[in-house]
Amino acid sequence: MHHSSSSGAIRGPGIFLAQFVGDEAPLDTLPNLARWAASLGYVGVQLPTLGAKCLDLKQAAESQTYCDDLNGICAEAGVQISELSTHLQGQLVAVHPAFDELFDDFAPIEVRGNPKARTEWAIDQLRLAAKASERLGLAAHATFSGALVWPYLYPWPQRPKGLVDEGFAELSRRWRPILDAFDEAGVDLCFEIHPGEDLHDGASFERFLEAVDQHSRAKILYDPSHLLLQQLDYLGFIDRYHDRIGMFHVKDAEFRPDARSGVYGGYQDWVERPGRFRSLGDGQVDFKQIFSKLTQYGYDGWAVLEWECCLKDGAQGAEEGARFIEQHLITRATRAFDDFAGVESSAARNRRLLGLE
Repeated sequence: MHHSSSSGAIRGPGIFLAQFVGDEAPLDTLPNLARWAASLGYVGVQLPTLGAKCLDLKQAAESQTYCDDLNGICAEAGVQISELSTHLQGQLVAVHPAFDELFDDFAPIEVRGNPKARTEWAIDQLRLAAKASERLGLAAHATFSGALVWPYLYPWPQRPKGLVDEGFAELSRRWRPILDAFDEAGVDLCFEIHPGEDLHDGASFERFLEAVDQHSRAKILYDPSHLLLQQLDYLGFIDRYHDRIGMFHVKDAEFRPDARSGVYGGYQDWVERPGRFRSLGDGQVDFKQIFSKLTQYGYDGWAVLEWECCLKDGAQGAEEGARFIEQHLITRATRAFDDFAGVESSAARNRRLLGLE
């Protein structure tokens, strides 16, 4: 069942391929992945752009023929590309030195150990992604903001005055030219609101917006799992930020604090943490309300499964996820439910009914 955006409805189900790409069929090439996704009931695929398994980002930015071929491969399999993702490259736009060595793993060998060159490489990757998205006819793009202030998340030792402001000013310096490039391409740049990023909740996103002068292309990738684990009102979040929500990851989570640990998780592995990501329907996220609110506010982007679960196998999560999203999609009502009891209206009649005639 394909839900087109022309009706103002949410589109889907889509699936983010980053957690599934591998070296063996059917997860090894775009044609195979597209057929695999379609066989499970997905109509959209969200593509990671690091590495060349799904697509060659540079070639996609430079060649319309190549992009037409990519769209053709997907169409032939029965899916379409929903969005591209530069989560890992976006992360490298801003890296605190504490994380330099770990994040170097995501960068090409020639820029490792050289944070300045790595940042330049990352910014270039985002520019390519803007152009590639435009050539593919996409409306939105997924990324991470990176983080300079994250190690100072907890205010002990006391943060010197102006530290956070300086961090966000620098984020703005790096991201504004990228946002402008996305604006030129006609594509929204959606930051996944996510712990580990400086943009990890509503307040930090607002701070970023302020730093980039409310840039019209700075949007949100809404993933309720990361908000639930922070004990944030993830439904009120939609009420507050729906104008800025440009993408949606359908991902479940649960938070069960106990006498030993809470939000910070006590350095434990995922399975032992009070806050855990779960497969769709296995956690605490109220997806009925989320789909209702997004529909109410006219969100017409994709609903894309992001599978991350510490218990259930990915193949099972992907199979169940397509059905789960399909069952939550709402066909917008075209008439009021009480139209059958409609009554005629006129200004004179309305005044009469109010006892004013």
